[in-house]
Amino acid sequence: MIKHIFFDLDHTLWDFDKNAQETLLELYVKYKLDSLGVKSSLEFIERYTENNHLLWAQYHRGEITKNKLREQRFRKTFLELGMDPDYIPHEFEDEYVRLSPTKTNLFENTLSTLTYLSKSYHLHIISNGFKEPTLTKMQVSDLNPYFKNIIISEDVGVNKPHPDIFKYALDKAEATLPESIMIGDSIEADIRGAQSFGLKAIYFNPQMIPVPHDVNWQIHNLNELLNHF
Repeated sequence: MIKHIFFDLDHTLWDFDKNAQETLLELYVKYKLDSLGVKSSLEFIERYTENNHLLWAQYHRGEITKNKLREQRFRKTFLELGMDPDYIPHEFEDEYVRLSPTKTNLFENTLSTLTYLSKSYHLHIISNGFKEPTLTKMQVSDLNPYFKNIIISEDVGVNKPHPDIFKYALDKAEATLPESIMIGDSIEADIRGAQSFGLKAIYFNPQMIPVPHDVNWQIHNLNELLNHF
């Protein structure tokens, strides 16, 4: 009965961590962070990734704003690594936001899977990402041709897992619950959010982490979808 497939973007199709790592390494060199007290690029990336994930989880839950997330993630990382607050490069965040979305690393088999699915299904994006970076990622990674709609939480006014964003997405796609399914990497935002709304969901779990009992459908590689659709 499935006719509409809704995908998350970051960490599901677009390899957020790999693209972030490339960007951070470039900026680490450009800003000479080793001379500002950040001695290890690897530790910098690991600490930033941890802080960023925690802040994004808060953003998903509506606990912090977009501006708070952007204000805190690098500042918190720099301070934890011992940088003098007076030497924090305040333009670092803006340059990261400009550069990172131009990276084009996708998860393995993304384009071949989308090519296959788009022949028989209507594909859509539901993203909690910020609007301008999301649109840039879609364009530079050649993802736009596969998708009928790109639903971004900034446009809707609520983030996944809020039911209103799923309602908005289905209404925009002219889709019904029985003929729709959500695929994403976030148990809280994508899977539980969709299931609470009555929408079937597939958890994308490339790291093969243990899953809670309420996650009843998962894949580890996108090409596994070819066995189900």
